[in-house]
Amino acid sequence: MEDSRRQFLKVAGTAAVGLSAAPAISAVAASGGHGAQPHVRKGADALTAKQWGLVIDTTKLDHEKIERIVEACHKTHNVPDISAEKVGEKTAVRHEIKWIWETHFHNAFTDQPSKYISEEVEERPFLVLCNHCEEPPCVQACPTEATFKRPDGIVIMDFHRCIGCRFCMAACPYGSRSFNLRDPRPFIKETNLAFPTRTKGVVEKCNFCAERLAVGKPPACVEASEGAIIFGDLEDPHSEIREVLREHHTIRRKASLGTGPAVYYII
Repeated sequence: MEDSRRQFLKVAGTAAVGLSAAPAISAVAASGGHGAQPHVRKGADALTAKQWGLVIDTTKLDHEKIERIVEACHKTHNVPDISAEKVGEKTAVRHEIKWIWETHFHNAFTDQPSKYISEEVEERPFLVLCNHCEEPPCVQACPTEATFKRPDGIVIMDFHRCIGCRFCMAACPYGSRSFNLRDPRPFIKETNLAFPTRTKGVVEKCNFCAERLAVGKPPACVEASEGAIIFGDLEDPHSEIREVLREHHTIRRKASLGTGPAVYYII
């Protein structure tokens, strides 16, 4: 049973296909279910690749567009908004659960020379997320194989296996993982019944929208970006993403560490 679930996760990711699957998924989500991603078959129109990757064109992003992208991702994946709480009459920032978020150049590219960077680039908003590395240190650090790399390059999680040790968080050089210090469900404004919620004590992160790829849809961030994010197969020389990489100079976050990040930035 356990082996079959993990095999499904590796092949298909999370998906919700067909009327027969919908009631089961709805029942699990409505009852506060969590854990591994739903037991359903990959759709006939599933998007596949040898190595999925992203190119983010930072010249096409602004604060408003980034807010829409973050909202689309977090709403799709039931990411709770617990970054700020009312404590008496004051608002206190506790901790954040985030799959994709906005930052600045000097935070995103700590290994890039930035002493004489242009003012425009320094003030430009940058999107950061899990880099779905070729050599993911988080996978090596996880003692339960709760996080693992699929054949298509996606670094994904089986929430059932996560024991909350946070070794993966310590190993990730990008700060791309979040830990649920409390029950996240009360902080979800509108639950997406097609994707599982999580519980206290579970780590989570971006999954390159594996559940959407399984039914032929691009990642939510790509769809909301209006052309600022290109997603595709890095191993296909004829793919759009490879064409973009040929035409533009790009950089990656902390590539010198040897992790092989699959997210590229046009500066």
